[in-house]
Amino acid sequence: MTSILAMRTITKDFNGVRALDSVSLEVERGQVHAICGENGAGKSTLMKVLSGVYPHGTFAGEIYFDGAPATFKTINESEAAGIVIIHQELALSPYLSIAENIFLGNEVATRGVIDWDKTNLEATKLLARVGLDEKPTTPIRELGVGKQQLVEIAKALSKRVKLLILDEPTAALNDDDSAHLLDLISSLRGQGVTSIIISHKLKEIRKTADTVTILRDGKTIETFSMSESDATESRIIKSMVGRELDNLFPPRTPTIGDELFRIENWTVHHPVDNGRVVIDNASFTVRAGEIVGFAGLMGAGRTELAMSIFGRSYGSHISGAAFKAGAPISLKTVSEAIRNGLAYATEDRKRYGLNLLGGITVNITAAALGKLARFGIVDRFAENGVADSYRRQMNIKAPSLSVPTGNLSGGNQQKVVLSKWVYSGPDVLILDEPTRGIDVGAKYEIYTIINELAAQGKAIILISSELPELLGMSDRIYAISEGRITGEISRADANQENLMHFMTAGKD
Repeated sequence: MTSILAMRTITKDFNGVRALDSVSLEVERGQVHAICGENGAGKSTLMKVLSGVYPHGTFAGEIYFDGAPATFKTINESEAAGIVIIHQELALSPYLSIAENIFLGNEVATRGVIDWDKTNLEATKLLARVGLDEKPTTPIRELGVGKQQLVEIAKALSKRVKLLILDEPTAALNDDDSAHLLDLISSLRGQGVTSIIISHKLKEIRKTADTVTILRDGKTIETFSMSESDATESRIIKSMVGRELDNLFPPRTPTIGDELFRIENWTVHHPVDNGRVVIDNASFTVRAGEIVGFAGLMGAGRTELAMSIFGRSYGSHISGAAFKAGAPISLKTVSEAIRNGLAYATEDRKRYGLNLLGGITVNITAAALGKLARFGIVDRFAENGVADSYRRQMNIKAPSLSVPTGNLSGGNQQKVVLSKWVYSGPDVLILDEPTRGIDVGAKYEIYTIINELAAQGKAIILISSELPELLGMSDRIYAISEGRITGEISRADANQENLMHFMTAGKD
């Protein structure tokens, strides 16, 4: 088997910091090649070097693609050669149709006039190749994230892709959409398409990849075939983090106190369709020092419940009661929720959790600036001191406190989000998908922080789509289905089977 891509001794520096250190990568034609590594290991930087985002001449080393030297100066040049990258944040216009998105910048035209009949016909053929049964005239905004991923792949196929690169392709997908996408990636082998997958989901790598390359700290650690007898998840983890993680969850002996937070008969209607009930008469409790998990399939209402509690950030016609330490509290605004000791770390840290252009300091102090202000003026020296303290406590890896948080790895961004809310001094922390898109090493650090917060007597509400995470971290678990709490399970009784039973329990 011949290689379609060879990257040799690639070295890339940013302001004196070495991001890639003599990295080499060889991808065989017709294979699915996985690239694994912790956040900040250099995976995305390597792909940007390959695709021309970092132009030839701005890095050291050699690239050969399809048997010829590759000296790409732009993304257009790499795409013309047959390399297409699909990023985790999809690059589709929601207001254009499927066909318009597929051929955007690559229009089917005669003498400058778009041939819409041919455009829609070609789009239909491409949609059939990716197994998407939708009309080409359907606006993108009407599709779920899973179907949008398929449109991105159809768009790549329209460019006669030879090497398809997918960055965390299933991060925002449910199990069914993930399985369909992975099956499609596998089937593309037979269509002459080679694929590179960047993923933290080791089970998906085992299912789909032929070969795996591990990066750590900007260096190539090893490349091996998944057909080898010792090609296990443990081997991948050890190579990624530089040590064995015998237990993916840190040890914890819980010290659980009295009830700290309670919700009774909480009902939430859709913010636009007021007649639609999204959360139906939900009641639950959390005690001091307790980690309570919330399990549910996509669309079950977990995030809607959390956001509606946190200052009515979601929903309309909200009814029900909230109690803290047995006393009723009002949660009608976000400011009121914060004053009453609640914090909510959103599942979408890039959109709602962080100011990506702002530095670490600005983000950490954002929810509690009043602590640093006198007569309305913020003490900047004290503010930097607070941020530096949390940088050390949370082990946030960054060259300075002023670096934009958008430049940090996912794990370090999540630590900034947690620092922001911990500094606000909450008694109840709602953590919505706190480890989404984070590698196994950074996950362990986040889990350790969560355990430490619980040990301080805080009540933790943990929302997660990963059942092993809920089972490994929670003292109790509530299951939600179609907006209703359908079960409450103790740590001793919880397993994936009985959780799934409650998660799929429909309305009576």
